Amino acid sequence: MPFDNLDMLDLAHPTIAMLQTSSLTSAVQQALERMITLGELGPGDKLNEAALAERLGVSRGPVREAFRVLEEAGLLTLKKNRGVYVRQIPLQEALEIYELRAMMEAHVGAVLAESASEEQLTSLQVMIDSMEQAVQAQDSALYYRLNVEFHETMVSFAGNRKLYLLYRRLTRELALFRRRNLAVQSLLTGSIQEHREVLAAIRSRNKKLAADTLRRHVQQSRERTARSGDAADATGKTSS
Repeated sequence: MPFDNLDMLDLAHPTIAMLQTSSLTSAVQQALERMITLGELGPGDKLNEAALAERLGVSRGPVREAFRVLEEAGLLTLKKNRGVYVRQIPLQEALEIYELRAMMEAHVGAVLAESASEEQLTSLQVMIDSMEQAVQAQDSALYYRLNVEFHETMVSFAGNRKLYLLYRRLTRELALFRRRNLAVQSLLTGSIQEHREVLAAIRSRNKKLAADTLRRHVQQSRERTARSGDAADATGKTSS
């Protein structure tokens, strides 16, 4: 039967209900992930299921299911008889993720140096210009969002969906550390220059240069993370 008239659909049908629930769960998941990625929910924060359901305008079921999905994704942790919390990633684990990122982005750099279209390169340049405007406006939150978008866009341009999904999971786990690294204005200026060098290397069509430049860029982020982690330990502060 063609579905020309939505009023004719049996919304009580279990398949339709399941699709509706799945869609709501996905929307809630994305909303929570965005809150975590942008720092609205910080490491160690306890999540209130009822309050989030009310805020997002959904029942508690999709929120509960979104918690489960985000726990599997490494962003939340469930503490028995205590509740659900934003996960706190140990410094050593963050450094290990950076090592994986360096290898992945080096590969992406080599691929893009060979295959990136002029339209794709222009898109990346527009993102860098926007990042520079964010630095001038001293808007570190906007810069962080654009920075994440820049790197994820590069990986998506490489055309390997499995690589993109894995990369995206790793960068989500690193989100809180990366926000800390980019919270200092002087670091934003240096980061902009690194991104210019990355794009210039890709434009050169030199695969080795592009790979080496991206690997170095990620390694520099790793070193900043290690230094900030050591500083936090020295002052008795936890990662945030």
